[in-house]
Amino acid sequence: MDVATLLARIGAALAVGAIIGLDRDLRRKPAGVRTHSLVCIGSASVVLATIEAGGNADAVARVIQGLVAGVGFLGAGVIIHHHAHHRVEGLTTAASIWMSAGLGAACGLGRFVLVGVALGAALIVLIAGGPLERAFAKRKNDTGEDKLSGQ
Repeated sequence: MDVATLLARIGAALAVGAIIGLDRDLRRKPAGVRTHSLVCIGSASVVLATIEAGGNADAVARVIQGLVAGVGFLGAGVIIHHHAHHRVEGLTTAASIWMSAGLGAACGLGRFVLVGVALGAALIVLIAGGPLERAFAKRKNDTGEDKLSGQ
């Protein structure tokens, strides 16, 4: 693989991670641009290293499987469960870290169309998801339904 291809794939991973991380930073979440960028670049680098080492499709698949499982532990670090309030925080940020790993792996594979479509979908969820959830919760509360029990 030539240097230009490596730079394009790592550069794409950097950009994708930074975009997702910027959303998290703007919402004052515990993992932002640096975390998401590093996860995305790291995933791309591990996939690229496997390819560069002559790894076949099975080897690349095993590496991606390890990334998907391993990054889950990193994401778990931002999840907080409040027993007293029956509330969990940080799930979206944990999911965005996991998503960054997947997008980084796709960047490492050079699957830029997939990355663009998935990044667009992720941004729709991150940007529109919160207001949509609040609108449904408000409507549910306005109709007298209990938000927690669904009744």
